[in-house]
This record gives sequence, C-alpha cells and structure tokens, in this order.
Amino acid sequence: MLLFLWDGISFQMLLLFLTVFLLVADYLKRRKPKNYPPSPLALPFIGHLYLMDLKDPTRLVQKIREKCGDIFSTQVGNASFVFISGQQLIKEVLVNQGEIFMERPTVPLDQEVFNQKGLISSNGLLWKQQRRFTLSTLRNFGLGKRSLEERIQEECQYLVDAFGEEHGNPFNPHFQLTNAVSNIICSITFGNRFEYHDEDFQKLLHVLEETVRLHGTIAGQLYQSFPAIMKFLPGSHQTIFKNGKVMKSFVMEKIGRHKEDWNPSESRDFIDSYLQEMAKGDSSNSFQEENLVACVLDLLFAGTETTATTLRWALLYMAVHPEIQAHVQSEIDVVIGQMQQPALEDRNKMPYTNAVIHEVQRIGNIIPFNVPRAPTKDTVVGGYTIPKGTSTITNLTSLMFDENEWETPHTFNPGHFLKNGQFHKKEFFIPFSIGKRTCLGEVMARSELFLFFTALLQKFTFQPPPGTTYSLKPKLGITMAPEPYKICAVPR
Repeated sequence: MLLFLWDGISFQMLLLFLTVFLLVADYLKRRKPKNYPPSPLALPFIGHLYLMDLKDPTRLVQKIREKCGDIFSTQVGNASFVFISGQQLIKEVLVNQGEIFMERPTVPLDQEVFNQKGLISSNGLLWKQQRRFTLSTLRNFGLGKRSLEERIQEECQYLVDAFGEEHGNPFNPHFQLTNAVSNIICSITFGNRFEYHDEDFQKLLHVLEETVRLHGTIAGQLYQSFPAIMKFLPGSHQTIFKNGKVMKSFVMEKIGRHKEDWNPSESRDFIDSYLQEMAKGDSSNSFQEENLVACVLDLLFAGTETTATTLRWALLYMAVHPEIQAHVQSEIDVVIGQMQQPALEDRNKMPYTNAVIHEVQRIGNIIPFNVPRAPTKDTVVGGYTIPKGTSTITNLTSLMFDENEWETPHTFNPGHFLKNGQFHKKEFFIPFSIGKRTCLGEVMARSELFLFFTALLQKFTFQPPPGTTYSLKPKLGITMAPEPYKICAVPR
C-alpha cells in the first residue's frame, strides 16, 4: 500500500508537501508568547535577515524604532533579539530589573573562543567569583590608586617619544596607540610592558585587531544566526576561530613562564594572584586555568580595544576641528604648561578638555548596542513580555544621539558637556553601561583617556596630510572604529 501511494505521488506534490511542512514547522518554532514585543515583517526561515545593514546597523535600528517603538523584536535564523531604547526603558532593564537581566546570552562566535568562561560572557556563580576577584586584584595593583597613574604617565612618555620619531610626517597612529593602551593592562596582568617594536606583541595586537574587525563581516554576522550551517563553510569566522587559538597560546605561554618562577608568598601581577587562588584547592570555587586564560583574554580585549579606539577617534576629531584642538591646547598651557607632565589632579581644573573627551566618547559611540543581556526568568518591560534567555540589546545609541537631550546630537560639540563654563556630565551619557555588570575597568579607562589625550596635545598639533579629506563614518566590528587614517603629529 505504501509503495502504491509513493508511486502515485508526483514530484510536484511531494515538493509542495515538504514546503508546507517546513513552513508550518518554522512557524511553530518561531511562535512567540502573547504580548511579545512587536517586529517588522519576518520572512520564513531567514526572519529579518533581509533587513541587515552591515555598514550602519544603528541606522537600521533607528528606522525600526520609529515604526515599532522603544521596544521591538527581531529574528535572524534561530536567533531572537529584543531591542530596548530610551533612557526610561534602558534604566528599567539595567538598574530596576538589573538582577533579572544579569545573565549573558550565548553568542556563537564568542562561545567558540571563550566557552562562557572568564569575565564578559560567563554567568551565575562563576561570573560573580571571577569579577569579585578581578576587581579586588586590579585595586591591589593600582586601580584608583596613584600607582596606576604613574604607570599611565610613564607610558605617556613612551608614546610621546614614538610620535616624535615621525617628525611631523604622515603616519597611521593605530598600533602605537593600541600598544600604549594595552601596556597598562599588560603591566598589571603580565607584570611588564611591551616595546612598540616587539614583533611578537605586535603580531598579537594585529590578531586582536583583525578579530575585532571580522566580527562585523557578513560571514561573522551570519555565523551568529546560523552557526550549525556556517561552521562547515569557509569565511572570516574561521579566521576568528584561528585567531582565538593564537591569542590563547600567547596567554598560556605567559602563564607557563609565571609558573616556572612563581613564589607563592609574593604576587607580582594578576596571573600570580590567580595562581595563588588556584593553589588553595577549594573545589567549590571556579579558579581553574581555563578560567585564568579566559579572564586574561577578556582583560586584554576590554582593556585595549575600547580605549585605543576612543583615542583614535579623538585625534581624528582634533584634526577635523582645529579650533577645538587649539582651545584644548590653550587650556593645557594655562593649567599644566609645557614642561610639567599631565596628572589626574589637573582634570577638575580643565573643564573644556574634559568636555572634549566626553564628546569624543558620545559621538564615537563605539559600543552602540552595549553587551547583550538575557533575563533569568520571564519578565515584563514596557508592557511587553520578554521570555527567559532572550538576547536583550540595550540601544545606547538612542541615548547618545537623543535629539531632546543634546543640542546638536549629530555634530561634534564639546558644549554638550559644559554648563556656565564648567564641566557638566549628563545622565544620558553611559558609555561604560550602568548596573551590576557595568565595565569593571571604567576608572582605569577614564584615567587613560585623560592622561594620554592631554599628553599628546601638550606636545603635538594634529593635522591631516596635505590634500587629505577624512571620513567620519565608522567601520563595523565589535566596536565602531574609524576607518584607517594617516595623520601628522606636528611638534609644538
């Protein structure tokens, strides 16, 4: 009977049946709970893939927001996302319901490298233990203390010397800035800084930069939504996995060297401190070597990429706005002078310079959608139900460019952070996020931005090479970075 029925079915009928079956299965799989946030029209199987804008995702999110409101959902393949915009709802998620939105969702690309270990992508007790230990250790090695300031000031001099070696000729400052910033976290993590001509470290920085950039490619984005298919295909995501192994190997080699001359009674740096914690042998804690590797990689990424990218934007905006650069230099000359090295105590006496740095962070908008969160249980935000485990994106761009908050949101304007000539920070400005999973390196990053920026503008005037017109459009990756550029650091 089955053979008879099979022979009687035409190919067209079989194809129609399979199509209907797959459509019904796709619908049932994607069916959302009642009162789920609204979304644009989704296509079968691919969802909202057809809407993706890799050149400027912030523009796409703004278009959907205008149509659907401050809370909406999207679906790409099997991945579901809820976007939250506006100060009220973002504060609701990150602060008022901060305990519920404490988790990180699984991010396929990062899962391959970090496996939800370390500081950024871990959850639960593992995350709490690693974060508590790291905060304590960073404080011990200078976070918020003068020893940190001295580390940065020392590195400022190395960076100024490196820029001076260019003799005012056009050069790309990317890796000198990255090396300088990375040296601060490296001195705390590894116990030493790296020279700007250290080939091994330069290779690591290039691998790190490539990994950040490749997250924004088509293959990288597709892997996030279709990992089961993409892992068998060639593309930039395979390079990310290869780079992850290179970075892990670098860190493991440093850990191996620490083990060789480790003194349990003396802690030289973060790795030593972690080895001490591991030696306690408490089976209930999460201090294992794989977590040490993941924590060090997290510190390298977070302690290098965001601050270095902000400084790259800063020099670019100074070259584009020479009148603002001149105003900053005038304030530096009055408060610090040319001979004295900038110090953190100068910051409160330099409202204009402080405002410029904050405006670079605002308009640079390097982490436009924050780091994703996921609720630990079904919850309600803005009248809509967000199921447990849903990737929730807090749209920081909606705060940084709010037309009701900023006088000229799309124009570089330090006046946004000035009131009666004094520095004035606004509640809408949260580049380091807020709540219990706020950036643990905020104090260090703010110190680095002020000291590196003032040290460079104290000694140089930054100008575009003759005939050069800069693009201020960002390049998508893990961060929104400027396109590669060359600049002239003219000695003052």
